[in-house]
Amino acid sequence: MFGTTDRRHFIKHSMAGAAVSLPGLSFLSNLRASAAEMKKKQKSLIILWMSGGPATIDLWDMKPGSPNGGEHKPKPTAAGSQVQISEHLPKVASQFNKLSIIRSLSTSEGDHARGTYLMNHGRSPNPLLPFPSIGSVLSYYQGMDVEAMKNADLPAFISVGGTRGDAGFLGMKYAPFTVQNAGQPPENVSSPVDEGRTARRATLFNRLEGGFTSGVNLDAAQAHSEVYQKALNMVVSSRKDVFNLEKELNGKAIDPKLKEEYGATGPGNNGFGRAALLARKLVEAGTACVQIELGGWDNHQNIFPTLANQRLPVLDKAMATLVKDLDQRGKLKDTVIVWMGDFGRTPKINQNAGRDHYPRVWSVVVGGGNIKGGIAYGATDKDGTEAVDNKVGILDLYATLYKGLGIDPTPETNASVRDNLGRPYYIAGDKPNWIKDLVG
Repeated sequence: MFGTTDRRHFIKHSMAGAAVSLPGLSFLSNLRASAAEMKKKQKSLIILWMSGGPATIDLWDMKPGSPNGGEHKPKPTAAGSQVQISEHLPKVASQFNKLSIIRSLSTSEGDHARGTYLMNHGRSPNPLLPFPSIGSVLSYYQGMDVEAMKNADLPAFISVGGTRGDAGFLGMKYAPFTVQNAGQPPENVSSPVDEGRTARRATLFNRLEGGFTSGVNLDAAQAHSEVYQKALNMVVSSRKDVFNLEKELNGKAIDPKLKEEYGATGPGNNGFGRAALLARKLVEAGTACVQIELGGWDNHQNIFPTLANQRLPVLDKAMATLVKDLDQRGKLKDTVIVWMGDFGRTPKINQNAGRDHYPRVWSVVVGGGNIKGGIAYGATDKDGTEAVDNKVGILDLYATLYKGLGIDPTPETNASVRDNLGRPYYIAGDKPNWIKDLVG
C-alpha cells in the first residue's frame, strides 16, 4: 500500500514524533468550542504558496518614479485607485473588492528553508521544538469535533504539489496529506485486492500494531499507525472522486469554460490552475486547509520578463478564478485565502536585472472568511525599503488568519498547547495582535 515516498515520509516524522511527550499531544479543553464553531460553519484555509520568494514590490506594492520601481506599471483595482497592483494581474485586480494587501509584513528569515518554515509554522525553526504548521493546527481543530468524524476518510490538511508544513509536536495524525499532481488520484490509494480482503488486512494490521503500543517505541509505533490509517481511510473512501477534475461533488461535469478560466485546461493548461480548482473542490468537501504551490519566484536575474511572461499570467488566471468561483458558490465567506511565499525581494534591482532575498519588508494578500476586502494595510517608504506605517509581524499575520476563520487566538479564551517540553504554546503568540482594520 505504501511506496518509497510514504516510507520516507513516515521515517522523517516518526523521528520527530519520538521526542513528543504525552502533554504535547492535546489542546486544553477550552479549544473545543472554537473547533465546533469552525466545523459548524465549515471554515477552511487555502494557502497560495509562492515558492522561491516573490518580488512583491513588482506585484502588490509598486513604486513608480523610484529607481527601484522596475519596468512594470501599477493599475487600479476593483477597490479603486487607492489600491493599485501590477498591470500584469488584471483578472486579480477585478477581484480586489474581496481581497486585501498587507504591505508592511516584516519577517526575520532570508534563507529559503528557514523562510519557508517561518511562514508555514509562524515561528523560526528550533532544533529542540518541532512546531506545528497552521494547516496542522486547523486539522487538529477539525479533529476535535465529533461531527467531523463523518469526514474522517478525507484528510483535513491536504498539500498539492509539495509539502511545506508539518505537524511538529502534534504528531503524524495532523500532518498534511500530499497530492503530487492535481487532477490525478493520489498515489497508493487504490487497493490491489477486493474490499473484503482489504478489510481483513486492516483488521490483521490493527492486531499486530497492538503489540507495539507499550514500551520504548510507543511514539514511533503510534506515528506508524497514524500514517497507515490515513492511507487506509483513503483506500476505502467513497469520496476519492473529490480529486477528479472532470466532475463536481454532485457528479455533474465541471464546466469546461470554468476549467479554462482556472488554467486547468486549454492553451494555458498548467498545474497551478488545476491545483486551484482542486482546492475549491476540497474546501467544498470539508477539508480544513489546502495548500497549493506555484514555484519559480527566485528571480535573481531577468525578473521583469520572467514575471510578465511566465509567473504572473499563471497566477492571474488561477487566483482570480478561485476567488470568483468561491464567491459565486457562497463559499468565500467561509474560506480564508492567503497568498504568501518564503520572503520578499530587494527593492534595489541588482546588476543582473533581478532582485535578491529581502525579508525586512514585503507584502502578502489575504481575503475571504471574516477578512474585509478592498484594503491596502500598512505602507512602505517611497523606495520600498522600510515599513513606515503599521508594521506587521508573522504572528500578527497568523492572528489575523485565525480571526478570519472565526477562531479567537487569545490565550484567555483559546489557544494553549503543551509542547514537547511541557510549556504552554499559543497558536498566535501569548499576546496575539490581529489587524483590526481587516478583522474586527
